[in-house]
Amino acid sequence: MDTSKRIPERTIFPKGEKISGESIANDHFTGTVWLQVLVPDERTFNCPMFNVTFEPGARNNWHKHPGGQLLLVTGGKGYYQEWGRKAQVIREGDVVKIRPDVKHWHGAAPDSWLSHIAISTNVQAGDAGWLEPVTDEEYHNLP
Repeated sequence: MDTSKRIPERTIFPKGEKISGESIANDHFTGTVWLQVLVPDERTFNCPMFNVTFEPGARNNWHKHPGGQLLLVTGGKGYYQEWGRKAQVIREGDVVKIRPDVKHWHGAAPDSWLSHIAISTNVQAGDAGWLEPVTDEEYHNLP
């Protein structure tokens, strides 16, 4: 079996809860995604953190973070794309710095799972604004 498509039960952190089917949170994702809260959204540390694991081909919708976001890629291979720019391949060990209010999406490559730590920065600026899905046409025409 091709191990790039097999999603591990645990990378560095637990995979978490499956988001798929009729879940309300699934309105923000295409495909199956697992989510584990590592640091909750509370004001003591002011930087909620999540372990997010995508099955091959899964991705989130276009969205913006008023305070910005950091992604620490912990396993697999995927894509990160800002609106109006070419998608970039992301792999284990990559750090993606997303400036405030930049419209973007991220997710797994078609042939690989992806796991990353998502850190919301400057959360006092407001919650993420979820936008339209990344279409299959946009996704399948990536470089």
